[in-house]
Amino acid sequence: MSYNSNQLQLQFQGYLNTPLLWESHSVMGIYQLELPQKPIVQFKAKETPNARLGKRVEQFVFSELDKYDNINIRLENLQIQKNKQTIGEIDCILERDQQLIHLEIVYKFYLYDPTQGNTEIEHWVGPNRNDSLIKKLTKLRDKQLPLIKNPSATKALVDLNVNTNQLSQYVYFKAQLFVPYDEKLPKFNLLNKSCLNGYYIHYSRINMFENCKFFIPHKIDWLQTPISHVNWLTYSSFNEEITTLINNKIAPLCWIKFPNGEKQKYFVVWWND
Repeated sequence: MSYNSNQLQLQFQGYLNTPLLWESHSVMGIYQLELPQKPIVQFKAKETPNARLGKRVEQFVFSELDKYDNINIRLENLQIQKNKQTIGEIDCILERDQQLIHLEIVYKFYLYDPTQGNTEIEHWVGPNRNDSLIKKLTKLRDKQLPLIKNPSATKALVDLNVNTNQLSQYVYFKAQLFVPYDEKLPKFNLLNKSCLNGYYIHYSRINMFENCKFFIPHKIDWLQTPISHVNWLTYSSFNEEITTLINNKIAPLCWIKFPNGEKQKYFVVWWND
């Protein structure tokens, strides 16, 4: 799938406008790399942008970091191998004001499910429930961040003149959060309420929007803010497309345009009837 520069820039702007999932404190012992706000107008790709959302976000992060005079990226996407098998990947090693930093990059979409778990962190799940915030944080804490202590990783980094004993560790964890439609907002104690980006609704209730128009963006465009100039679907056409996805247990992100022209992001889910 090819993208013109305007679409790419809209994705980049959407990425830039997404806040960190938490700020000014740690979550499960994990700290965010907090950067001073800086106006960045244009995405300058070093290479052809990858069409996968995760890789595209990494390129956006590297492009953003590159704009800071006090940051020098030492390496990107270093695969760690043991006996010719890949055991993990280090997203980024950078130097900020002479401080060496191991940075792991995360961009996620989470939906608030009060029936899932007992804590604020445990209530956030992926759109199709095969992912969750607690699962990702546990993986970061127990596997991804400790990778630099693995002998194979240590050797690879030393070969690249990176002393692992001098490394501080941070994540750059951005997220868009979605809450149940027409319900009271959850409390935000640990997480950043500014990450709220829309709602989710069960497929059986979408007929309440039958007077609206709809658009189902490609996953790579989930990053961006809804725009006006797309091929909006009528309710009947949308319902036809969404039924196939729901029957396959896929919860898509949709844009809904209300009769007054307001546009909003919604996930339509199959699991919360």
